Amino acid sequence: MKILYLFRSLAVWGGIERILVDKMNWLASKEDIDVYMLTTDQGDHPIPYQVCNNVHIEDLGISFHRRYQFGYLKRIVISYQMRHKYKKSLSDRINRIQPDVIVCTTADQIDIITEVKRRIPLVVESHSICSRTIEQGENAVLRIYRRFKFLKSLSKTDCVVALTVGDAEEWRHFHHHVIVIPNMLHPCKVESSPLTSKRVIWVGRFDYQKRAEVAIDIWKHVVNRYPDWSLDIYGEGEYESEIALMTSSTRNVFLHKPTSHIFDCYSNSSILISTSLFEPFGLVIAEAMSCGLPVVAFDCPYGPAAIINEGVNGFLIPSDNMHYFADKLSLLIEDSSLRKHMGQAALDSSDRFNADLVMPQWLALFDELSKKHR
Repeated sequence: MKILYLFRSLAVWGGIERILVDKMNWLASKEDIDVYMLTTDQGDHPIPYQVCNNVHIEDLGISFHRRYQFGYLKRIVISYQMRHKYKKSLSDRINRIQPDVIVCTTADQIDIITEVKRRIPLVVESHSICSRTIEQGENAVLRIYRRFKFLKSLSKTDCVVALTVGDAEEWRHFHHHVIVIPNMLHPCKVESSPLTSKRVIWVGRFDYQKRAEVAIDIWKHVVNRYPDWSLDIYGEGEYESEIALMTSSTRNVFLHKPTSHIFDCYSNSSILISTSLFEPFGLVIAEAMSCGLPVVAFDCPYGPAAIINEGVNGFLIPSDNMHYFADKLSLLIEDSSLRKHMGQAALDSSDRFNADLVMPQWLALFDELSKKHR
């Protein structure tokens, strides 16, 4: 079987990038599967995660991101030229590879992909929640246009894969074939945390979704009570300068760049906090749990509630109730026996995201769709 992945680039430290690399590596380890990936914006950027040699990756050199350096009118012309180039290049590669299944994400150019894929099954992975995906746009008219265009293209795809039951319910209003397959976890090769370090950890992009600034604001309610504890923040992104400024003026907050050794950082911490506005899955939550960390997270749509069992392996906090968040974080800081009990429950519950349980679900889907194609 030949599986073709399409994605913008594997150039940043991110959850989607890690998941795609891990899935491709797992699939490529099977004797009867050939894995290909075509990117549009990789350029000369190195891939931060280790990719197996038998995963075939090619960048088409479209560089869609460069169009935003131009003014509005020129951007329209440049975008048309880029889309035309992508359509031709993608069609050529599909003819050459002859894949049995094509996989893309909701962030890809689905309208172009459906034009050139012919009868080959196309699977769309939802790595953002449905409502956020279909309501993008700077104004109402643009949102309506983009929604219509996106849903028209989506109707020509064969399956939408959501990461949680909640997101799947949303997608079923717009597509006839929606299934749930959670993210797989990168194998944890470090010892579980003893949960004795006086260290809270936050991991993510510095953007409007992940809200590192909210984590720092919550920490301000906690640090004076526990001056020997620290908050370590790992990430980068568009809000980096603002986060650095907040960090410099807040006690016991330490800023770190993304690292390939994040599991070592989990195992040297005692609690993970998550402050996302929305979370299609919450990979860092599951990763931290696989290292034995209890988690405190806002109960945002939809990922945290799909991973955290309230009061068992962590705490789910009503959205934006920062004082309640600080109280639950303080409880875990104070009560080491509760922290360790929840940490063990977190470790046990993370097993359901192991690759050997998750990836056979993908294989079953690919097999089903490719048989229909044949």
